[in-house]
Amino acid sequence: MTRTEARSALAKKLSPPQTKARRGRGVNIIDLFAGAGGLSVGASLAGGKVVASVEIDPIACQTLRANPRYHGVVLETDICAISGLDLRAASGIGKREPLIVVGGPPCQPFSKAAYWTEDGDDAAYRRARASGVRMKRPPAPTQVRPDARRDLVREFMRVVVESRADGFVFENVPSLKHPRNVPIYDCLVAEAQRAGYHLTSLVANAAEYGVAQLRQRVLVLGSRAREPANPKATHRLPGSSPSRLPIAVTAAEALDGLDVPELHEPEELICGRWAKHLSEVPPGGNYKAHTAWAGHPKPTFVTETRFWNFLLKLAPDRPSWTIAASPGPWTGPFHWQNRRLRIPELAALQGFPRGYVIEGSRRERVRQMGNAVSVPLAKAMIRSVLSSLG
Repeated sequence: MTRTEARSALAKKLSPPQTKARRGRGVNIIDLFAGAGGLSVGASLAGGKVVASVEIDPIACQTLRANPRYHGVVLETDICAISGLDLRAASGIGKREPLIVVGGPPCQPFSKAAYWTEDGDDAAYRRARASGVRMKRPPAPTQVRPDARRDLVREFMRVVVESRADGFVFENVPSLKHPRNVPIYDCLVAEAQRAGYHLTSLVANAAEYGVAQLRQRVLVLGSRAREPANPKATHRLPGSSPSRLPIAVTAAEALDGLDVPELHEPEELICGRWAKHLSEVPPGGNYKAHTAWAGHPKPTFVTETRFWNFLLKLAPDRPSWTIAASPGPWTGPFHWQNRRLRIPELAALQGFPRGYVIEGSRRERVRQMGNAVSVPLAKAMIRSVLSSLG
């Protein structure tokens, strides 16, 4: 079946009345690569009307359907198989109705982990350092590793243009601007400008927008009306110069009320090889607490020979570090009470509302939270685009 035929078949399958849009005020929002729904929740809180969430992963779709007030109709499909106008029809909105498209294509092909670990050079460097051999850290690779997900950035922009969207919000990891990835970013910007969008691009830290997590993201805001305003920070980072802005939300503030027996999860318990080591790491520390560098009398590790989040523990008086989507058994951040973070706690650190339902196994729920867009950050960015259309 050709792509055109596939899109036609899908449009028929998703046609109204099954996909009638949610009623309500506000500009229509369609969320692509919706995942657990962080952008959709942020869009709703910003005053938009989410009419559809597009996601290919069936478990994430279960999460979206479990929180219907935020996500409109859930389209469980491949974005490559649907045109922009088909998407409008499947969402129950007309060809000329106002629309903003938001989305964060999969970031794995662009992440730092991808280019530091894929050829094994960095691991060899760490082993050499651990054995006392002095050597320079290898440069990050510049060759692009084949990954079909890299093309999804182009697919995002295709849907934006085909759907005749009035504006868009694009989100991804900062390493999208790494030398080997930046051509993809540049193509996105160039295509948006050719299509008549006024753009605002920025690298934002979620903690500056009310998220209890130090999480940097690249964002491109587009509007056909005028250049969206650069969203103003609402909080200042720890260690930054004093200002009228409140200090960033701390982990303890975000997790307040979640350390109750009713939310206990069997998987939160720590046991095994490094359990005792973790218990001896102070809040805010990591494996380096067990190195000579930290003054440990019987060091187990050599500093800079493990990834920074090995045995990483939250500090209650600071924001969390970035939550990982695929953590190993000893990858943090861990709770300062020497346990793994509970799923509601991960959701809280991403700014999701209390009571938000996340479906799937423990591993699947952690993955969804690690890949999610922080809700307050999404809200600030989408509100800026909404305002530009005023």
